[in-house]
Amino acid sequence: MTHPGDNLHELRELPPVELLLDRASGSLSVPRPLLLSWCRDALGEARRLIRGSRSTQALPAHGREEWTRWVLDRVTRSAEQRSSRMLRRVVNATGVILHTNLGRAPLASESQQALAEIAGGYSNLEMDLAGGKRRSRLLPIRWLLPVVTGAESGLAVHNNAAAVFLALAALARGREVIVSRGHLVEIGGSFRLPTIMEASGAQLVEVGATNRTRLSDYAERIGPGTGLILKVHPSNFRMIGFTEEVPTADLAGLAQERGIPLFEDVGSGALDQHAELSFGEPRVQDSLRAGADLVAFSGDKLLGGPQAGILVGRQTIVDRLGKHPLARVLRLDKAALAVLESTLEAYLDPATVRSRIPLLGLLARAPEDLRQRAESLATRMRERCGDAVTIEIVETRAEVGGGSLPGLQLPSWAVSLAAPESVDRIARSFRAADPAVVGRIERDRFLLDMRTVLDGEEDAIIGVSATVFGSSGR
Repeated sequence: MTHPGDNLHELRELPPVELLLDRASGSLSVPRPLLLSWCRDALGEARRLIRGSRSTQALPAHGREEWTRWVLDRVTRSAEQRSSRMLRRVVNATGVILHTNLGRAPLASESQQALAEIAGGYSNLEMDLAGGKRRSRLLPIRWLLPVVTGAESGLAVHNNAAAVFLALAALARGREVIVSRGHLVEIGGSFRLPTIMEASGAQLVEVGATNRTRLSDYAERIGPGTGLILKVHPSNFRMIGFTEEVPTADLAGLAQERGIPLFEDVGSGALDQHAELSFGEPRVQDSLRAGADLVAFSGDKLLGGPQAGILVGRQTIVDRLGKHPLARVLRLDKAALAVLESTLEAYLDPATVRSRIPLLGLLARAPEDLRQRAESLATRMRERCGDAVTIEIVETRAEVGGGSLPGLQLPSWAVSLAAPESVDRIARSFRAADPAVVGRIERDRFLLDMRTVLDGEEDAIIGVSATVFGSSGR
């Protein structure tokens, strides 16, 4: 058994911060304030280990020099994770088009230009240049959303969860909201609809069963305390088999009859302008035509724009949301507004929107085109990498991702890499590059799926491959 004084002795063996800074600065090109923060974090971890250990033999280090190496090892790991900037460019070769971890939808070139122009200097964010007076920052969005969706009015906040939260708080705080049990979904990050509803101050009333809900289930639960009927499209999962749910038009008829607003969250943001690329998702215009009073959807999913939550519907209801104090708390900044305005403008011309919004181009890519791109990339990689790696092309399947179109797989082609070294090590090496290249591992091969590789990114992949496997010089 360890004497209590042994742990105290180990605490005294921990190196001073200045010693660590001197040693780390000699090998790591990192700003001193970051090194200081990492050294303190690692020392804190070491103290917790020592104080919590019942035996010094179980500790990872002993004595001043070993603890110095232990702390510096953690500082070095932090430096490796940081690279140059924590947020940096990535080539998405995973085959997941709306990859949440990789930022979801790539922005259109017009949106990138708008972002640079507005974010890089001053703008008329809240000024009417003609009259020289203040105006709402949402005015351009409120002009565009009715034209794009056919709604009476619209506004935007910083994500779709915020849009749902705002609508619940503004329309049903302290009142009951009727929801089918089959619609009590969980979105990314373990956020669940009941949790959002509770935080908004609305009272959840569940109706029906998980797999089957009828119009009569809603009708029977409507009472004096009912403030809203909520319908949620399960955009990140599919329920099949013995199922039934109420069409929006039927719910809208009931809501109108009882004088209660109907709010529908369609999630992905499929529009009429997407045509066949909506892949059967409920379209915003369909919900509005069916009689929904308010519809919420995401800006960075099928719309192909920035992270945003968009609300469209009846003028009187949207005005109530816009006047609620939360609307200011959840408002978009100038950068997101510039990108969203540019994205919506692209939808004003359905004939060109597919060529202007990168996401739609990725969805529409023909398998034969992807095969040719894979063959071309594989040929160039073989020329640079020589015999260090086995490079082939394989037919595969891509997916939309981002909580959209679950179960839908798109035909695709990928470049397959196999080498004597661990496939995990290959994946890590590609991720550590600049720009990072993120693929996927499948059947002990590292795949670069061409469905999600943007035009012009092949050169970056080839450069990274040559670095990872060595260049033959040919």
